[in-house]
Amino acid sequence: MTQLARKLRVTDYFSLGWGTMVGVGWLVVMDDWLLRGGPLGGILGFAIGGILLLPIGYVYGKLVMAMPDAAGEVAYTAKVFPRPVSFFTGWMMMLAYFIVCPWEAVAVGRIAGYIFPALDSIELYRVAGKPVYLPHLAIGLALTALVTVVNYRGIRLSATFQNWTTFGTLALFVVFVTIGVTRGSPANFPPLFTHTPFVSILLVLQIVPYYMTGYESVTKAAEEANPQFRAQGFSRAIFAAIIVGAVFYIIVIAAVGFVAPWRSLTGEPFMTAVAFEHAVGSRWIVSIILSARCFRCSRYSTVISSPPAAWCSPWGAAGWWMHDWPACIHEIRPLPRLSFGLASPRLCACFSAARFWFRSPRSDRSLRRLDGLRCAPPTFA
Repeated sequence: MTQLARKLRVTDYFSLGWGTMVGVGWLVVMDDWLLRGGPLGGILGFAIGGILLLPIGYVYGKLVMAMPDAAGEVAYTAKVFPRPVSFFTGWMMMLAYFIVCPWEAVAVGRIAGYIFPALDSIELYRVAGKPVYLPHLAIGLALTALVTVVNYRGIRLSATFQNWTTFGTLALFVVFVTIGVTRGSPANFPPLFTHTPFVSILLVLQIVPYYMTGYESVTKAAEEANPQFRAQGFSRAIFAAIIVGAVFYIIVIAAVGFVAPWRSLTGEPFMTAVAFEHAVGSRWIVSIILSARCFRCSRYSTVISSPPAAWCSPWGAAGWWMHDWPACIHEIRPLPRLSFGLASPRLCACFSAARFWFRSPRSDRSLRRLDGLRCAPPTFA
């Protein structure tokens, strides 16, 4: 029987968590972030949001150490909650991941069109008054095909690709911020807040969980850990992804506010790149940043390759009647039943952890009732 590759290390899990978190949002919607809170409001909003996510990351780390299962939140809720809770949680997770695919496909077309204006041609149709061009569509489909190929080839290629794109992005980020800092001025920061300080921070804080989603993807590849991998490495990777992600967003917001008068750039399509163009006085830096982002749009290749085995397991998101598919899809054994739905996956993870740590006779009965659906976790060194 074919075995899982089991090649992932702490570095790979960090790349997965951080790479899933940091996408094209800091390029595409930077104007929205600054209009919500201003430079200082954005900085404080992401700083506070990152701190608030640390306890949730702690819970995820404890859960994946206790249950290193690719089903993630699905397995956690299945341990102690009734079947519908696990089922609905799984549907929510599936929809949350799947919405990323069209977002990335559309974003890569927009970015490519900005770098090469000739691509904004051959209009096919309009959606909500926005034109859809043939070259944009072709590029989006090509990206989808690339992600499909990387997923099909397995975890080795996915991990290598993810590491290169993650650390390449971080290296480019350091170079561009360094260049921008030497050309900017503190006089560009005002106004520090767009509303009162409290309202500005709150408006940014409400979007932080969305743009910092991704660290939980570490749990989806738990069964691919190297045989010598220590279980504590999951927590380290999750914490590193949250902290580095928050610092990344904070520095980007500060750099954009520092390198150019941000108020005058809020109407630009890619405000972050344009701000650096104003600071450097040349368009080449914009082209490099956007080209790197085009390549980086496929960062979800690993996170989307992890859950499907669980999604198609018995009692899965597609229905409780899929008993025979998992053996064909998963290479070792069927995973616990799925759960994708109405409840927040993070909230379910917190409740699962609470029930796991503070067990009562009632929860023990729930565990015994679900015992037949559990999988034996892998052994870690």
